[in-house]
Amino acid sequence: MRRQWLMGIATIITALTLSACSGAGSDHNGHNSGDNADSEEQTNSENTASEESMDHSEMNHSGSAEVPEGLKEAENPTYPVGSKAIITDAHMEGMKGVEATISGAFDTTVYTVTYTPTTGGEPVEDHKWVIHEELKDAGDQPLEPGDEATLEADHMEGMKGAKAVIDSAEQTTVYMVDFTPTTGGEEVKNHKWVTESELSPVE
Repeated sequence: MRRQWLMGIATIITALTLSACSGAGSDHNGHNSGDNADSEEQTNSENTASEESMDHSEMNHSGSAEVPEGLKEAENPTYPVGSKAIITDAHMEGMKGVEATISGAFDTTVYTVTYTPTTGGEPVEDHKWVIHEELKDAGDQPLEPGDEATLEADHMEGMKGAKAVIDSAEQTTVYMVDFTPTTGGEEVKNHKWVTESELSPVE
């Protein structure tokens, strides 16, 4: 009788122990709920990082009037230096629809590129714009989509020295522009670059 009683106690203890191991912190799929929370948090963090990689708000709004060596001024640009135009595309907040003054006009090959910043983080995809003269040892011939290059441009933190893949290439006139953002703040001077297709005449 005593033996049966001890065995009964042992069985109850074993059952309680197994229940605690399998039940605590688990969801209906048998995954630990704490792990799930960590996984969701990591996914949210990755999504945020991905969104930030597409954000050009960290671009250096103003720049030097100096241009890369070998860049040729446009002989007969649609928008001459000193003229005004409306920016129809937005590389950054407060840029689209603003009236800009042309501070430089140059004929070159312009690229959109994908690169991983030298500072780390997620790749920046389809960055607008990098010109041929801002690529290291690019040579005289324009690159094509899929080609790789090292960036000399310093439009964003972690850009200079980064390895990039060419996403698109176009021969066009590119402009440096001065403008005051629609969101207010200081005037942006010598912003590089705006392509001719991103400008429209002032009416």
